[in-house]
Amino acid sequence: MIITGIALVGLLAVATALPLDQSWQLVPNSEGYLHLVNINPYNLPELDPNEPEHMFTPENDMVFRLFTRSNPTEPQILSIGNPSSITGSNFNAAHRTRFTIHGWNGNGNDGSNTVIRNSLLSVGDFNVISVDWSVAAVTPNYISARNAVGPAGTGVGLLISQLMAHAGANLNNIHVSGFSLGAHVAGNTGKRHGGNINTIIALDPAGPLFSAGQADAVSPQDGQYVETIMTNAGVLGINVPLGQANFYPNGGSTQPGCGVDVGGGCAHGRAPTFYAESLSSSVPFRSTRCASHAEILGGVCTPSGPDANMGGEPSNHGRGVNGVYFLTTNAAAPFAQG
Repeated sequence: MIITGIALVGLLAVATALPLDQSWQLVPNSEGYLHLVNINPYNLPELDPNEPEHMFTPENDMVFRLFTRSNPTEPQILSIGNPSSITGSNFNAAHRTRFTIHGWNGNGNDGSNTVIRNSLLSVGDFNVISVDWSVAAVTPNYISARNAVGPAGTGVGLLISQLMAHAGANLNNIHVSGFSLGAHVAGNTGKRHGGNINTIIALDPAGPLFSAGQADAVSPQDGQYVETIMTNAGVLGINVPLGQANFYPNGGSTQPGCGVDVGGGCAHGRAPTFYAESLSSSVPFRSTRCASHAEILGGVCTPSGPDANMGGEPSNHGRGVNGVYFLTTNAAAPFAQG
């Protein structure tokens, strides 16, 4: 987390002085900077009529950057409605395709996308597509960004349809991972394709203004296999299982090595870090299946069913992995304990 002592004192002072009838929360952006945001939709400031809000149009506003082993650091831009951008690229339908999606105030080049991309390309031939929906995600208005997860998921779904039509891509060969708000974008991508995408990985899905069962929240039906990795559940991440398999490292709310984690930014950011490590490490994040989510909330876990690995490449698709899982990690990289 990136925040100075003076700024921290100031933010806490402001937070303490706020009226109790307003829902204010410290939320970090993708770089770890804390923002004090009002997540109460009834307390939004009036829009300046001289500065009309940009209408997010996924077809025009989203950027898709393709990375392969032939271009591991210099992206090729894939565009919705431009088949030649696909057919003239290094996209290879014979290789596995992996989408990565950033969260609030992030962009396609931020840390979560980059570490996952680098980890994948270090172990095999992949089409790694970094999704940039920053036109909607980069805004001080968290509610506006939150409400864009459905349209952004539609945009990713449209690109997938074009990859299928013009390059022979197959839904059985596609995984979509997203962090925080991006986790819900990933879920909406799956909804766009009727739950037929092979794997959806939801990395600490954003909690503020989301609840299980909402139409645009990630759900177990969004993919053939849907996995969540919860690292700041109940603070920045949602505190209910939203996947078929739900992993709670170190209990899922706080993480060792994060110290005094004001706002939860460090713990929140551990989800993509753990996932990136799981893709390339020979040491797995071995996890114990627990009897219930209530047990995990209570800090216990009665072993119930086979153990499973969190994350990993390929995913747990087709292995019968479901339910809630507990595991412990190290406080610093490498995090997996096997």
